[in-house]
Amino acid sequence: MLDLARLRLLRTVIATGSLRASAAALGYTPSAASQQLAALQRQTGLQLVGRAGRGLEPTAAGRALAGESARLFDEVGRIEGVISDLRAGRIGSLSIGYVASVSATWLPPLIETLRTEFPALRLDLRLIDHCAGQHDIEIFIEDPAEPPPPGMHVQRLTTDPYVVAVRHDDALAARSPLPLTELGERAWIDNEPLDGPCRRNLLDACARAHITPNFQVQTPDYRTALALVATGIGITVIPQLAAVDLPAGVRVLPLTDPTPTRHLGLAVRTATATNPAAHRAAELLTAVASGRTECPTP
Repeated sequence: MLDLARLRLLRTVIATGSLRASAAALGYTPSAASQQLAALQRQTGLQLVGRAGRGLEPTAAGRALAGESARLFDEVGRIEGVISDLRAGRIGSLSIGYVASVSATWLPPLIETLRTEFPALRLDLRLIDHCAGQHDIEIFIEDPAEPPPPGMHVQRLTTDPYVVAVRHDDALAARSPLPLTELGERAWIDNEPLDGPCRRNLLDACARAHITPNFQVQTPDYRTALALVATGIGITVIPQLAAVDLPAGVRVLPLTDPTPTRHLGLAVRTATATNPAAHRAAELLTAVASGRTECPTP
């Protein structure tokens, strides 16, 4: 059986690129950390890291093992939370998985209301990139290619149209709405690190408009892409929910002909659907997604 402490060390080394920093973070001496990594490599029969100057560079096998272990540590974290609840005498917990683009708009009113109405409830919030059935409640992007897992009750929360972000002095900034075809010759900033439903929804809309995005820069997130738009190096197309707290000098315009869209869903674990806190959270999320600024009273 794999040693979780060694696996956690591997993930930390990959994240920091430094054995010494990882050892300090996890309470090892550098020598002990090196021994633990060597033991993990012997146990797996794989070369997981290699030297790169004064630091460490993960091999393809190391990255794959660390990536596949993410769900394992999520589950370990959940179990540790249960243990913590039991020790502290708390009456229960609720785990909520969510996509990053709703964190600034939907989560604050949800959490504020739940903390007021269920003060003894422990809330465990985790970023997710798809509906995996690992949390009591999951806010996710619908993906026809990957239906939700069994044991989850699913409903659609809202349809989220895409908008284009441009610099304020761009010639396009004076046009609203803007046909998607007008972006065919522009330099694009890509903001999706994975080939998931968001990327496919956008590319499908571009295909219908008979254009191919001219990606010049790729970033892993919407915030970075918006900051790059402010420099004037290109435009970026993002979901409307992500178009918040825009950098100075950046405008967003609605798109037409066609309008790229994505659908956000809500999945509630069937086993917890009757839990008062889970039921209330689903009610609050439905209200917030529908555009009601005030959470309904219970």
